[in-house]
Amino acid sequence: MAFTLSPLPYAEDALEGAISARALSFHYHKHHKTYVDTLNKLSKGARYETMKLEEIVRATSGKKSDAEKKVFDNAGQVWNHDFYWRSLTPEENSPSGALKEAIGQSFGNADRLVEQLVLTGLEQFGSGWAWLVSRDGRLSLEKTADAESPMAKGINCLLTVDVWEHAYYLDYQNERRVICRHWRRY
Repeated sequence: MAFTLSPLPYAEDALEGAISARALSFHYHKHHKTYVDTLNKLSKGARYETMKLEEIVRATSGKKSDAEKKVFDNAGQVWNHDFYWRSLTPEENSPSGALKEAIGQSFGNADRLVEQLVLTGLEQFGSGWAWLVSRDGRLSLEKTADAESPMAKGINCLLTVDVWEHAYYLDYQNERRVICRHWRRY
């Protein structure tokens, strides 16, 4: 099974005002594509070649060997980026229904969720991700380093924010807070 670069669910300039077309294009066509290409090279002829992406991430998460770590890093980044692009939308959305109720129970309201998500992203030292997850019927926030994700541990991911520098540096330099504050997609 060859892995492919999943198409973006919107035009490259659709997130202007939060993420420039230039930054999105560089992030998607350079970083994300490199993870896909590298995963294809690493999985060719290996047991991973016939596995689904989530299976590879779960099978290699926490492994110590250099070969498995390389496979995990690239598979994890492909999965995380696929999920990240789907976590964003050009339209302003407000949570409704069961999601709105769950946000209210866990965070008080959507504004508090966004505030806490920003803090979670800022608290992630170095490269990584901030996640909204659902576990045992409750919503919570997690941060992960590098290619890690809660999905690798069987936790249901709802949204993510990429806090690697390549996600925001072209637009905001070292101001991670700005990109975290632009996240307001449900």
